Amino acid sequence: MEMQRMKVMAPSYTAVVKQDGKWWFGWVEEVPGVNCQEASREELLESLRVTLAEAIAMNREDARRAAGNNFEETPIAV
Repeated sequence: MEMQRMKVMAPSYTAVVKQDGKWWFGWVEEVPGVNCQEASREELLESLRVTLAEAIAMNREDARRAAGNNFEETPIAV
């Protein structure tokens, strides 16, 4: 029997953005604490991308540290 490889797709996140006066504000719905403020919409979206990547990296490090040795990583879908 041939083993099938699971195709792992990059996760997608949702940014909630709004302009208030001269500032743009944004939040990532799926990850608490990922929010930014910038002078333009484009700057805001880039800041959200960078902040989201940093938050995911920190969460990954925390999870691996908490698991200790001999752990496995496996993709899950919602």
